[in-house]
Amino acid sequence: MKITFHGAAKSVTGSRHLVEAGGARVLLDCGMFQGRRQETERQNRDLGFDPKAVDAVLLSHAHVDHSGALPSLAKQGFSGKVYLTRGTGDLATLLLEDSARIQEGDCAYVNKREARRGKQCVRPFYDRDDVRTITGRFIGARYDEAVSLRPRVKCSFHDAGHILGSAAVRLTVSGRGNSTTVLFTGDLGRKQMPIIRDPAGPPPCDVLIIESTYGDRVHEDVGEPLKAKLQALVAAARERQGKIIVPAFAIGRTQELVMRIKELVREGRIDPLPIYIDSPLAVKATEVFRRHSEYFDEETLKTFTSEGDPFAAQYIRYVGSQQESQRLNGLKGPCIIISASGMCEGGRIVHHLKHAIQDPANTVVIVGFQAEHTLGRKLVEGWDIVPIFGVPTPRRARVERLNGLSAHADRNDLLAYVRAVTPAPSTVFVVHGEERQTLALAEALRAEHPTMRVVVPDLHSSYEV
Repeated sequence: MKITFHGAAKSVTGSRHLVEAGGARVLLDCGMFQGRRQETERQNRDLGFDPKAVDAVLLSHAHVDHSGALPSLAKQGFSGKVYLTRGTGDLATLLLEDSARIQEGDCAYVNKREARRGKQCVRPFYDRDDVRTITGRFIGARYDEAVSLRPRVKCSFHDAGHILGSAAVRLTVSGRGNSTTVLFTGDLGRKQMPIIRDPAGPPPCDVLIIESTYGDRVHEDVGEPLKAKLQALVAAARERQGKIIVPAFAIGRTQELVMRIKELVREGRIDPLPIYIDSPLAVKATEVFRRHSEYFDEETLKTFTSEGDPFAAQYIRYVGSQQESQRLNGLKGPCIIISASGMCEGGRIVHHLKHAIQDPANTVVIVGFQAEHTLGRKLVEGWDIVPIFGVPTPRRARVERLNGLSAHADRNDLLAYVRAVTPAPSTVFVVHGEERQTLALAEALRAEHPTMRVVVPDLHSSYEV
């Protein structure tokens, strides 16, 4: 068996891992790279392998850094099937359609400006026709269900507890009297988080490919400290009569924020203030959540079935049209605007930042991991001048972080997951983390498991297992 890492190697974006065995070439995830403009252009135009030679894709979950290059794969000649859970299929369809729409819109916006300067136009990586082509090849599966790809190649999906439908993907290749099993975690979730169930324990495997987004740190408490921080942010917005601008992924993070704010209102800790969910994708994604209550944890399912819609309230408005979104920029008085994308690399959030970031009364609240070189990362790092649509823009708004909302497993969770694999895998590849986090987790694994082969792959590196 040969495994080649064409993305998310010492980085947290562009997840693509190619497994060649049993006469098949199987791609684990096909994510879009997000980061510096030139590097984004290069890595999303050239996927690192021949798409025509890939037989099947196994998709761990819907987030764009794991699914976003699937239409490019089809555009460049891939003719196979994409296997995923049904929840992931519905969410990925929305995300990919939205990605194509955003690319087309952002390219038109940039080209209009650049044409005045006589510069060359930019092209989207794919369009909505490419999205329809690839989503027409989705094959949905249930958790723990064995799926045959070829006579000697089987896969299964196991609840990863990260977002709705997310899965650790198990690939088994049988040979003459033996077999080799690869387990790919995708993104692992955390215990005791809202909406979806906790991650399931890992099935047995010979080779483990594990994420390391938070491989060098432990999360803050998601209980009282998080509530107190949210309460303080709302109080400060009322005092300054400013907006709270929240870049948030439309899937998972947005729904969780809504539920946590509703909880504070229900407990009487904050008075309701207008909340605008300004993302057509978030509106559609919330409908997918409602359709797939089979993924809910016990508490959310009880709320959904006996107390009504957990994602709605009188003070919450889901914004649809572009005209209504534009009107939000002229609003006066305190409010919360939650908009995508989560790393501020596209979508309506960039327009809101353009209009709000120079006002010191406003606060930008970062609620998730920000990949290196993204606009969100620059905000977290406290840049005074940030590029918005390529234009250097002064930042006068406050920037606050809510780290407790992360849907990723932390260092302790990741180490516990590896300990739970029985018998222990012979080889572990550590991926999907910036170099510091990846190396830190690898070092901890070597210390705990001296006989285990622990590898931190470089981009496009290959290994025989």
